Parts: sequence; structure tokens; C-alpha cells
Amino acid sequence: MFGWLRERRRKRIVTEPFPRGWDRIIDENVALARQLDPERRQRLRDLVQIFIAEKYWEGCGGLRLTEEIQVTIAAHACLLVLGREEELYADVASILVYPGTLLVPPRPLGLFEQPRAPIGHGETVIGQAMLGGPVVIAWDAALAGGRGEMPGNVVIHEFAHKLDMATGRIDGTPPLASKQERTRWARTCEAAFLRHRGRVDAGWPTLMDAYGATNEAEFFAVATETYFTRPLDLAYEHAELYTLLDDFYRFSAALN
Repeated sequence: MFGWLRERRRKRIVTEPFPRGWDRIIDENVALARQLDPERRQRLRDLVQIFIAEKYWEGCGGLRLTEEIQVTIAAHACLLVLGREEELYADVASILVYPGTLLVPPRPLGLFEQPRAPIGHGETVIGQAMLGGPVVIAWDAALAGGRGEMPGNVVIHEFAHKLDMATGRIDGTPPLASKQERTRWARTCEAAFLRHRGRVDAGWPTLMDAYGATNEAEFFAVATETYFTRPLDLAYEHAELYTLLDDFYRFSAALN
């Protein structure tokens, strides 16, 4: 029943005119969308309308939330599911947007936990995704990444984490339809992760951000960023990983 009501509501949303000015925002701030064929561009527009309407948005740290912020972030998030027929980020209820880099406080001690090492003074981040919780984005980084003015793309990175979290775990494996797909995923990603981590540990230059060597979950998010932002380089250096991600995201089929 609830699925039927959701689909009815979504059909009503996409029959409304696409808001004036949103196409300009996408063209200016979402460089990846400029490559889409007309059919996929229209699908992106529909997904953006639904995504913005269904999620809770909040400007934090003094940031005034605008349509430009919402459309830019929503369009990047929707690019990840453009080629898939899945629920639109069921794990994402809210998006919290800060003006810039934020300082995350150090982890609090547990009730009976005694510190065995310095707890630290927190860390600076430009994005976070929380299992069962919100996505946090630094707006200046989202804008610069979306326009191609800095390496990587924080919105794609954090929403890749949300795809990973859709299984209820954070292990670098998004929802897959069969045991055969899961086996292929594990084999391909393990080999690519170990290769990447080995190069990072050796101090060698890497195509993918070195942060991807942290663990399998971060590797998936970093590999996803690279697939969308530097696909030709990824196909050249990590051909099997590129093919795996292309079979999952199907983004190359959406391009002109």
C-alpha cells in the first residue's frame, strides 16, 4: 500500500513543471550532466524533483539554504542511480549542508571506557555519511568539485557510501542481485583494493585518492568518484574495476 502511495506521489511531482532556473544550475554546477543524452537528461530532471521534495534539507553553520544548493547536490546524488531501477536512497532522510570545511569533534568515551591513547582534537571533513542518518556536505567543496575546479567530488563520494549502507553494513559492497554478482564484486574489488593500498603504502603516485586505502568502504567511495570524474584513466589503469563499476552504475550508456 505504501509503495503505491509513494509512486502516486512521485508521479504527481514529476508532472509539475521543472522549476525555472534549475536547468541553468545543473549546466553550471554539474559538469557531468552536460554529457547526458536527452532521454537521460530528462530522467535526471525527474529524479532531482523527487529527491528534493522527499528529503529534509537544512543549512547549518550559518548557511542560508538555496535552490542552487539543493539542485546541485541532488543532481550529483541522482547521477549515481540514473542507470538503475532502485529505491531513491531509502537510507537518506536528511541532507545537512555547511558553508565550508567542518571540524568533527573527537569521539566521546564510552560509559566504562578508559583512554589508552590521546583522543585527539577532532578532524576536519568536507563530507560525512552516517548509517541510518544524514549526509553532511560542505557546500564550497561540493560546488568546486561539481564544476571540476578541484579533484574528486564530495557529493558522489558520500552518496556512494549511502549505496554501500543500503545493505545495512558498511563494507564497500552495495546491494547486488545475486550470489554470482557478489562473488565477482568481492574478487575484483579485493584485488584492486590491495593493489591500491600497496602503492599508497609504498609512497607511489596513484590515480585514485590515497584515502581509498583506508578500508574497503572508503575504497568503494573513492573508486566511484574516479569512475565518474576520470573514467578513461580508470579504464586504462584498472580495467576490471572500471568494467565492474560500469556494469553497476551504467553511466557510460547514458552519455551522448
